Amino acid sequence: MPLELLTRSSESTEIPSPNPSFDCDVAIVGAGIVGATLAAALKNSGMKVMLIEAQSQSTAAARQQVYAISILSGQIFQELGIWDKILPKIQTFTKIHLSDADYPGVVQFKPQDLNRDALGYVGEHRVLISALQEFLNECPHVTWVCPAEVVNVNYREDCVEIRVKFEGEMRLIRSKLLVAADGAGSPIRQAAGIKTHGWKYWQSCITTCIKPEKSHDSIAYERFWPSGPLAILPLPGNFCNIVWTAPHQEAKALMELDDEEFLAELSRRYGNQMGRLELVGKRSLFQVQLMQSDRYVLPRLALIGDAAHCCHPVGGQGLNLGIRDAAALAQVLQNANASGKDIGSLSVLLEYQRWRQLENLTILGFTDFLVRIFSNNWFPLVVLRRLGLWMLRNIQPFKVFALRLMTGLLGRAPQIDQR
Repeated sequence: MPLELLTRSSESTEIPSPNPSFDCDVAIVGAGIVGATLAAALKNSGMKVMLIEAQSQSTAAARQQVYAISILSGQIFQELGIWDKILPKIQTFTKIHLSDADYPGVVQFKPQDLNRDALGYVGEHRVLISALQEFLNECPHVTWVCPAEVVNVNYREDCVEIRVKFEGEMRLIRSKLLVAADGAGSPIRQAAGIKTHGWKYWQSCITTCIKPEKSHDSIAYERFWPSGPLAILPLPGNFCNIVWTAPHQEAKALMELDDEEFLAELSRRYGNQMGRLELVGKRSLFQVQLMQSDRYVLPRLALIGDAAHCCHPVGGQGLNLGIRDAAALAQVLQNANASGKDIGSLSVLLEYQRWRQLENLTILGFTDFLVRIFSNNWFPLVVLRRLGLWMLRNIQPFKVFALRLMTGLLGRAPQIDQR
């Protein structure tokens, strides 16, 4: 729902004192995984955090979605102190098989390539958000305002005023900083006038859950077809999550197939290495887009996660970029606060933007390159991509570089204060 009013001025209908008593230091609009990760990462900062969310905690936790979780995201959750509650309920994968349609030159990634025990994880939304909610409910520095609706935002020189409808009443919240973690269509970003660039792809994505006859052996598969990539990600209990990208009309036609027809087409694309497949989840369809915000910050405002950027689902990067945003912003804010700086000032927030905007753009560009070079039957590109697969199989430094990029191990890693 669009905000009714957003202004950036030193005037207000309710004039606070010259040094207003803040309701919080950081107000986060959107308490999904990314917003909740930021709140959790500020656990030892000494700052008061307020989470403003449109849904109740139970409704937010009931969302049916599955994510690939990178090695770096696992490290961040470990530093937050919640990884021990998450890890037993998600699936670790120890192999990645990357292939181009029926071409026999399959690239196999193994933990030894990174000198680690795993290459990543796959987990359900409810597992991640429930662990974060449980942690935050025990944090004295965090206040929940949910379910609540943001009505308007007023950016002042010394604070940001957020008017919300909560428990049937209007409430004015004063904060030093507002963080938008409210998704790709972010009303906060739009109302602030921050422009975005990008495009909607010619593809849509189907997700569902299957149970194969044979063991998935903790292998994550990414198979590229000219119509789009097909990923099969292992889940606990020998279930698998399907992420199937295809042109819009083809994806719509796949959604209209009955279960047996859908599974037959899936088996044709995937192969019979796991035996008979059983459909155990509903099919969901969403359009794929790439988006990058022109800027991630303004005075008193920062964007994180999908509010700042979106990418193609190939490689499972979307949520992981948001988790890195949250941890990076927490580090910047905590350092600034410890130094006595104004955490809502543009000079402080620009450090976060410089850190994350270019790194995110690199991943957005890489995923776009992958989908365009593989979703194509033009002969020169077929030759080029199969040369790339050969290099991944035979040139170890090239293989390690690509793997480090996709697991979050390249670039600057955020550090969570564990005091």
